[in-house]
Amino acid sequence: MSFSILASGAAGASATPAWAMLAYLVSGVFFILALRGLSSPATSQTGNRNGMIGMAIAVATTLVTHDIANIVEILIAVGIGGAIGVVIARRIAMTAMPELVAGFHSLVGLAAVVVGFGAWLDPQSFGIVDAAGQIMAVSRVELGLGIAIGAITFSGSIIAFLKLSGRMSGSPIMLPGRHVINLGTLGAILGLIALYTISPDGGAGEGWMVIAIAVLAFIIGFLLIIPIGGADMPVVVSMLNSYSGWAAAAMGFTLGNSAMIITGALVGSSGAILSYIMCRAMNRSFISVIAGGFGAAPEAAGAGGAREQRPYKQGSAEDAAYMLEQAEKVIIIPGYGMAVAQAQHALREMGDKLREKGVEVKYAIHPVAGRMPGHMNVLLAEASVPYDEVFELEDINSEFAQADVAFIIGANDVVNPAAKTDKSSPIYGMPVFDVDKAKQVFFIKRSMGGVGYAGVDNDVFYMNQTVMLLADAKKMVEEIVKALD
Repeated sequence: MSFSILASGAAGASATPAWAMLAYLVSGVFFILALRGLSSPATSQTGNRNGMIGMAIAVATTLVTHDIANIVEILIAVGIGGAIGVVIARRIAMTAMPELVAGFHSLVGLAAVVVGFGAWLDPQSFGIVDAAGQIMAVSRVELGLGIAIGAITFSGSIIAFLKLSGRMSGSPIMLPGRHVINLGTLGAILGLIALYTISPDGGAGEGWMVIAIAVLAFIIGFLLIIPIGGADMPVVVSMLNSYSGWAAAAMGFTLGNSAMIITGALVGSSGAILSYIMCRAMNRSFISVIAGGFGAAPEAAGAGGAREQRPYKQGSAEDAAYMLEQAEKVIIIPGYGMAVAQAQHALREMGDKLREKGVEVKYAIHPVAGRMPGHMNVLLAEASVPYDEVFELEDINSEFAQADVAFIIGANDVVNPAAKTDKSSPIYGMPVFDVDKAKQVFFIKRSMGGVGYAGVDNDVFYMNQTVMLLADAKKMVEEIVKALD
């Protein structure tokens, strides 16, 4: 949906016909229906379909109502882009979905910058000049903000892509004096936008301030995302989604395109709300996420390393299978480790076998599990896990006291009781699953040598009722499935 900025084409200076305004309004309604559909896995396909219909209407209306220099070239470009999108969508692994989303956000930001520079260099074609041939003051504000937000989105998304894909360390990279540098750069960007707005040299291609705004915005995008750690990536993804929406909305005002304004506002506001929800799920403020990520304090990681030598119980797939089939109620908590191992299909098969044996099976999803909002929901939906078996934290947390088994696969920080008991912990106050209240806990983890993205050890490893299953998540679950036969 956030790719609506690409639908602008070459905007004309003439007034938009009434029927086109109505068509844009209809496309906006479809975008709203798309957001509503995407709020639930059960209706996500309908939501995607509505978004595609709305985008098709918006693009077609723009092409028909604007004076296009060469429609053939545009259709060829659309065809090439569509073909690339289809190939990527078919080939991309579900585990790579977070970095794909970040990559798409970077393209949206870059598109905003390109459209902004196009309007700056040829404002007459965009109808944003006054009688003296100068770019109107309000259009200069829109141009400056659109280019700045787009550039921040582009460079920030590139860093997020590199971190999520493993091409850059997911650990926070703390630059000395970063807060002063960031605030100074942001202040300079706003100052340059104000200076450009009142500058007498605001005609086509004039004003060095526009280039300076873009350069500084590209830089601040890198600086904002580099110090953010892997545990905060769900917030970063939703935040960048919000940025891309506001960039599209700003360009929509410049182009006089109501579809872009509507779509950008929807994406921007929904992304901002989602970022707030993610921060609340971690009991952190948005500013604290931007200021630096989990695990930034070296003493946290050091404490985790010192506690790894504590005694723990290790079990086998046969042990787990026996206890699981004897249970009446099992709650499964998936995490990013399940995504990395691509164990969702084996996990669904295990759940099916347990239900055949009369066991009640439920899945518990933490809002920040994985590397993007809804990551676990997407993976479970791909494995055809019934929607009515998947529950959010606030809906299922009270049931752990009645659960016979809490089955943790690849999750860590979201089940760490230190969030409730250790005020010195970097995750203190973050809502977590009460797995310590379950009668039996099975914890699948590759080894005892690592900690979660928060960089702290987990007391669940060493509880009396916990049995560690140290192996690749997919291999372990497949062995459990065999033992259940």
